[in-house]
Amino acid sequence: MKRILFVCAGDAFPNGAFAFLKSLQDHEPVFVMGLFYSPFASGPMVKESQMPGMAPYILLKEKEKKVVEDNKALFARQCELSYIKYNIHEHGEEWHKDILAGESRFSDLVLLSGESFCSDINSEQPNTFLQEALHASECPVLIVPENYIVPNRLLIAYDGSKESVHAIKQFCYLLPHYTDLPTEFIYVKDENTREIPDIDNLRAYSRLHFSSMNFSKLQFKAANYFATWIGDKQNVLMVSGSFGRSPFSYVAKRSFAEQVIHDHKMPVFISHL
Repeated sequence: MKRILFVCAGDAFPNGAFAFLKSLQDHEPVFVMGLFYSPFASGPMVKESQMPGMAPYILLKEKEKKVVEDNKALFARQCELSYIKYNIHEHGEEWHKDILAGESRFSDLVLLSGESFCSDINSEQPNTFLQEALHASECPVLIVPENYIVPNRLLIAYDGSKESVHAIKQFCYLLPHYTDLPTEFIYVKDENTREIPDIDNLRAYSRLHFSSMNFSKLQFKAANYFATWIGDKQNVLMVSGSFGRSPFSYVAKRSFAEQVIHDHKMPVFISHL
C-alpha cells in the first residue's frame, strides 16, 4: 500500500488532484495523509492590522480557519465515499515548507494542484510557493490540473542524465498501470547529430516496462517551437526529472517543467534524486 501526501494550500480545494487520487484507489488501495495550509490574504491583513483594536485581525483569522476546516471536512467526506484510508495532519496554518518536506520524506508520492496552490496569494503558476514546494519535497510529486482528464498517452522527457533515468524508474515503480499507455520518449536539442544518448540501453530498459513506445529527437529551435509542439498533445501525462534541472532547461529562462505547468495545464510527474 502506497502512502500519498495530498496537499491543499489556499482557499480552493484541489479537485483535480483528488480525482487523480481516486483513480489510484481504483487500481490498488492507498493510504493518504491530508496536509492543509490556510489561505493568506496579505493585502487585507496589512490593511486591517493598522486599524485600532484586534477585532478585524481576529475576524480574518477566523475566516481563514473556517476555510481550512471546510476543506478538511470535504477531504474526509470524499475519502470516505471513495473508501480511501486517510488521516489529516493537525497543521492548518500558513505555508511552511518544512512540514511538507518532513511528511514527503515518509511518503511515496505528493499530489497537489498545478493551478490552485496558494493562488489566493499569486495566481501566476508556478508561483513562488509552488516552486518552493517542488524543491522541498523529498519524494516524487504529481502536479495535477483542475480540469484533470484521465491521460491516454505518456510523454517522457529524456536527456541521458541520471535524473531523467531516475524519473522513469520512479514512475514505473509508483504508477505501473500507466505503463500500458502509448509512450513517447522525447529528446530535444538543436544540434546537427540525430543521435539520442544511450539509446540502446534506453530501448532495452523501457521494453521491459512499457507496452508501446517510440523515441523522438526533436530538432528545431526549441525556444520558438516547442510550446506549439507540446500544445498539440491531448490527454497527456508528462514525466520529467528534478524540478529546476529539467532535461529541457535551455528551452527558455523558465524550466521545461515550469513552462508546461504554466502554459499547458497537463499532469506532470516530477521525480527527485
